[in-house]
Amino acid sequence: MFDTMYEEDGIGLAANQIGEDLNLFVIDISHKDEAEKPRVFINSKIIDKKGECLSVEGCLSIPGIQVELKRSEFITLQYYSLEGEQKKREFNDLMARAIQHEMDHLNGIFIVDRISDLVKMQYKKDLKEIEEDALKESKVREKIQGIVL
Repeated sequence: MFDTMYEEDGIGLAANQIGEDLNLFVIDISHKDEAEKPRVFINSKIIDKKGECLSVEGCLSIPGIQVELKRSEFITLQYYSLEGEQKKREFNDLMARAIQHEMDHLNGIFIVDRISDLVKMQYKKDLKEIEEDALKESKVREKIQGIVL
């Protein structure tokens, strides 16, 4: 997953973005914050939120679209590490934002679901192209699966 994320110049990736039905995501913000190492989060649950912060976000699932979103500035997260160790930790700033973004993916929420209709109208053409590309890709997958079966 890290390789896929790095290939797309992302800082986070949820398992369901690559077709895996797992409650798992990866984040690496070490290029922005050297104190943070690449992390794997399994079965995560936000148990507390504090403050609010407005910042611009993009998404690997919706390339080329950047929107300003309000998110909690501080979160307390309970999760399991790759080694199976249960952890509870407070995160803030970019890491908190990235965690909330990836957890949205796991819950079927995209950044466009969190923006106003007015902002959606600004991106209408881009979103339509992305939707058409996704539909073409799914039809290709269906054809390939039909051939393989």
